[in-house]
Amino acid sequence: MKTFTKSEAARENVAPALDKVVALKHTFELINSQLYAVEERIRAQARAFDEAVEGYVAYSIESNGKRLRPALALLAGGATGNIGTEHLDLAVVVELIHAATLVHDDVLDGADTRRGRPTPNAKWGNAMSVLLGDCLFAHSLKLASGFRSPEMMRRMAEAASEVCSGEIIQTQRRFDLSLSVPDYYRIIEMKTGALFAVATELGAFLNEAAPDVISALRTFGLRLGTAYQIYDDVMDLAGDENKAGKTLGSDLRKGKLTLPILYLLQNSEPADRGGICDTILSGDDAQVAGLVRKAIETGAIKNAVATGRRMNREAQAQLAFVPPGRHRDALEGIVSTLDGMIGQFA
Repeated sequence: MKTFTKSEAARENVAPALDKVVALKHTFELINSQLYAVEERIRAQARAFDEAVEGYVAYSIESNGKRLRPALALLAGGATGNIGTEHLDLAVVVELIHAATLVHDDVLDGADTRRGRPTPNAKWGNAMSVLLGDCLFAHSLKLASGFRSPEMMRRMAEAASEVCSGEIIQTQRRFDLSLSVPDYYRIIEMKTGALFAVATELGAFLNEAAPDVISALRTFGLRLGTAYQIYDDVMDLAGDENKAGKTLGSDLRKGKLTLPILYLLQNSEPADRGGICDTILSGDDAQVAGLVRKAIETGAIKNAVATGRRMNREAQAQLAFVPPGRHRDALEGIVSTLDGMIGQFA
C-alpha cells in the first residue's frame, strides 16, 4: 500500500477528514509561542472596556476557533524577517475585526449558535449584539492607530470597510437569481479575502520587505481567503453537520447563492432551471435538501471544489516571491492543508 506525506495526501485527495480547526492548527506549530501571546493579548482587550461592557466583549472574543488570520500575520512576518511586538499587535487587530464581523453576521443570519456556543444575539438580543460588534470594530481601529506607520491604520481601515461592504452586497443580493459567478467572487474577496490579504500584506510591510514581496503576500492572502470561503460554502452543502456546526444547506435557506448553487444553475437545462429557482425562493426544507443532493449528483459540488483548489494553486504560486525558510514552508503547509480539506469533497 502506498503511503503519503502530508502534502502528497492533500494532492491525492486522501487527506483525512479532520476537523478544520485541528487540521489548520497542526500547521501552526512553528509559531505556537507567538500565537499564545496573541491569545493573551486578545483576552486582555476586554479589560480595556468599561466594567459594564467587559463581560459582553470577553464572551464575544473567547474562541475555540482557528485564529487563522493572526497566524497568517505572524507567518508573513517570520517569512520576511523577525516577528516583533508590532506583529503581535497586528494579529490582535485583524482578529478583533474578524470577531466584530462574526457578531454582526450572526445577527443578520439569525444564528443561535456558533462553534457549539450560544451567539451573543441568542444571549442578549440583536440590539445589544449590533452595539457589541460596533464596539469591537471601533476598538480594533483604536489599536491600529498605535502603529508607527500611519499606512498601517489606513490599510486596516480599508480592509474593515471592504469586509463590511462585502457583507452589505451579499445581504442585498440574497435570493437574487441574477447573481453571476463573477459577482460571487467579488463578494467573497471583499467579505473574506480582504482580511486574509491585509494580514499577510502588513505582516511583510512591518518588516519593510521589498514591494514585490509585500504585493505577492497580499495576493497570497487574497487567493487563500477566497479558497477558504469556497471550502466553507461547499461544506455547507456537502459536509458533516457536526463539523460544519450548522444544519447543512443553511446558507441556501437564507438566500445566499454560493458557488456550487451558481454552477448548478449555470449548467442546468432550461426545463430544470425554473424548478431550481422556485426551490431557492421557497426555502422549503425538504426541497432544499433535494437541491443539495442535485448539486452533488450533477457535479456542481465537484466543480466548486476544483475552483477552490485552483485558487489554492494561485496562492501557492505567490510564495515563489518570498524568501525560502521555515515560515514560508509553514505558509505552504496551510495551502496544502486547505487543499486537502477542500479535496475531500471532490
